[in-house]
Amino acid sequence: MKNTPLSNPVVRVAPSLLSANFANLERDMRIVEDVGCEILHLDIMDGHFVPNISFGVPVTRSIRQATSLFLDVHLMISDPQTYAEPFVKAGADHITFHAEVASGSGKTPDIIRDDLVELVDCVHELGATAGVSINPDTEVSAIEAILDRVEMVLVMSVWPGFGGQSFIEGVLPKVRQLRDRMRPDQRVQIDGGIDVDTVERAVQAGADLLVAGSAVFGKADPGAAMTKIERIGRAVQAV
Repeated sequence: MKNTPLSNPVVRVAPSLLSANFANLERDMRIVEDVGCEILHLDIMDGHFVPNISFGVPVTRSIRQATSLFLDVHLMISDPQTYAEPFVKAGADHITFHAEVASGSGKTPDIIRDDLVELVDCVHELGATAGVSINPDTEVSAIEAILDRVEMVLVMSVWPGFGGQSFIEGVLPKVRQLRDRMRPDQRVQIDGGIDVDTVERAVQAGADLLVAGSAVFGKADPGAAMTKIERIGRAVQAV
């Protein structure tokens, strides 16, 4: 596997820029970078796969020009294979796509498996690390064919599309299942409703990369908020 910040199993917070101030993105990135942030999470939405639109390639390129942090790009879009290359060329270090995009109407299990493998191979050929995301109602069995091929699995603990939703605790058994089956150099990421009240449960279940948006950038001091969530998570991991 490619040596990146994803290779290290220490608990990290990946602040989601979807909740940052879009008029002051560089300022908000600097705030979390100054307290030790290593990974920024970029939520890309197309208004089709999810009922919302966020930002695209031009904004990603501008973010890349403003920071050297690892850019974790989460494609919540219907056609990740077409858009993976433009995002990598814009500066994405990592691409996560949704397993659900491979499960089109009428597709057989073999075709779905081949589509998932092809997506992972496409991202790796572009020189980025690859991840796959599953929605709250998608089982781990849906990504069985690529579990050993990806650097990360992202478990959505809210329904994708909007920030500020409440944490869905029912996804935690999937986090445990994944952590038990994945290698130490693979990350289990969780995204949705992560804050000081939910981080302990998420890390106890096996998550070690925590996406936090409003719990970081929605606070008066985003750096202190990120540090507090990360500190709680690392304390739980150390037990």
